[in-house]
Amino acid sequence: MEQFVYDSVYLHSTDFHEGRVLFETWDPNTQYAWDAGVAIGRYLHELRAGRLIGRSCPECRRILIPPRMVCEACFCATDRWVPLRDTGTVLTFSRCYVTWDMIKLEEPQMPAVIEIDGASPGMGIMHMLGEVDPHSLEIGMRVQAVWKPLEERSGAITDISYFRPLSGSAESAE
Repeated sequence: MEQFVYDSVYLHSTDFHEGRVLFETWDPNTQYAWDAGVAIGRYLHELRAGRLIGRSCPECRRILIPPRMVCEACFCATDRWVPLRDTGTVLTFSRCYVTWDMIKLEEPQMPAVIEIDGASPGMGIMHMLGEVDPHSLEIGMRVQAVWKPLEERSGAITDISYFRPLSGSAESAE
């Protein structure tokens, strides 16, 4: 039997069930709505169409991806949408032989930060790498997005299945 201490008096779980303690339970309304906002909303819409886009800052001239309505470097409002290529350069990566929930993997997952072509230096996205020998990975590797088929896209970053090395960038896994 559970016991609870309340002002030095012990309560038992039966005190609640037998009505000796006043308490209330309810089923809260946990419905909610989520809005991605103008910049990310458009970004997700373009992902579904198989395109990457960014935003341009008129003050510091940076092209931002993921797009945002205000530049975090100079606090100026961004002013236009910029189409970007679905290619880029690996800035950093990891070879993960254990999943987030501690399951050992024979073949590693390979998350990477990819600087997207057409965006400003250092601007990029984190995504998975595929079709590459894990030991051939290197910083500076050129990669290209592999998109899901159109009918499988949902307007999410996972509409890109992974990024693979561009021809001649690194040895592709057989």
